Amino acid sequence: MSTSEAPAIRKLVADSVTAALEAQAANMANTDNTTRPREAPVARQCSYKEFMSCQPINFKGTEGAIGLIRWFERTESVFSRSNCTEDCKVKFATVQKMEDEFYHLTMKGNDLKTYVRRFQELATLCPTMVPDFEKMMEVFIGGLPR
Repeated sequence: MSTSEAPAIRKLVADSVTAALEAQAANMANTDNTTRPREAPVARQCSYKEFMSCQPINFKGTEGAIGLIRWFERTESVFSRSNCTEDCKVKFATVQKMEDEFYHLTMKGNDLKTYVRRFQELATLCPTMVPDFEKMMEVFIGGLPR
């Protein structure tokens, strides 16, 4: 992406967010307020398993502006379906990114030290990915070059 494209993408994203917020405000203003006041829905703690069952997608950064907008929309849809609280949204999106990185972790060149350090970090942060020592060794060896 060239440096001239970055401001254009930021503007496109900002314009899309602004339009969505204005549409939501207009929708709320058009709601009949003469009925009894609506209570805000109470968000509940959802589990990571519930979040993942909604099939969130991963954004790699190479999809361009349209891909970014679709990722925003899909992620908001997943959050809505899973009824996540605000703090869970950040936590679950981060965990998913780490699990994806752990799943695709491979040693680059001959840099074993960096591979081992990152593998240990991710194994600690994502313990369900390697439930026992045998699985941990299998995953570790799988990331090494042939």
